[in-house]
Amino acid sequence: MRVVSFASLRVGVAAMAAMALTTQSLAAQVGHDPSGSPFRDIRKGHTLTATGGYFGGSGGGFNIGPHRGEVFGGRYDIRTASTIQLGLAVARGNLDRFIVNPFVTLANRRTGPVRQAVTFAELALQFNLSGGKTWHRLAPFVGAGVGLAFARSTPADTSQYNFGRKIYVAPSVGFRFFITDRLHLRGEARAAFWKLNYPTTFQAEPVEEPGTEEDSNAVIEGNNLSEWTASPWLQVGLGYSFSP
Repeated sequence: MRVVSFASLRVGVAAMAAMALTTQSLAAQVGHDPSGSPFRDIRKGHTLTATGGYFGGSGGGFNIGPHRGEVFGGRYDIRTASTIQLGLAVARGNLDRFIVNPFVTLANRRTGPVRQAVTFAELALQFNLSGGKTWHRLAPFVGAGVGLAFARSTPADTSQYNFGRKIYVAPSVGFRFFITDRLHLRGEARAAFWKLNYPTTFQAEPVEEPGTEEDSNAVIEGNNLSEWTASPWLQVGLGYSFSP
């Protein structure tokens, strides 16, 4: 399985380097003239953020899981302490997937891609690395989300494969850039992990081109009918704090 693309890893490394620099700089705040300090308090309370991004990945070894496409949504956050922030997020994307037909000849087995609508509902936990302050308007963070993904069925797929509902986990790294004390931009690199389950039809020999005991033509040889996949997910957003 393809875990995360090289470009996405570079984004993550750059973000983590910025976080490390910010964390080191926090020590310099003590004794600093407040009027010239690079640190500013982050407004406590509630935030609404409109988000958009790109969901990548390969869709597993057979490319039949949803992957590659734009995702748009929103999230609500509440900062319960200087460092900890809780959020609820909902997003929807029209993603690509391929169709594998286990009944036909090998030359016609794989078709697509076709589009599949996927809805994401997520509970997120975020750790603000600079605490309750920004540094030169930047506030880096790391986080993790646990959610449920719902995918619409694909009528053209007659293999008995169905994505259905999937629990997923999504670690993340990112930053917020505060334009004002209420308005900020958000950038985030994530990876979504979920488990794909394949139908038993993938173990059968294709009716139109059966193999032999020595040379099987089944989609899957053996008893492993599941696979964990990881998909890079890049997001940007515009957030507004509406608490006093």
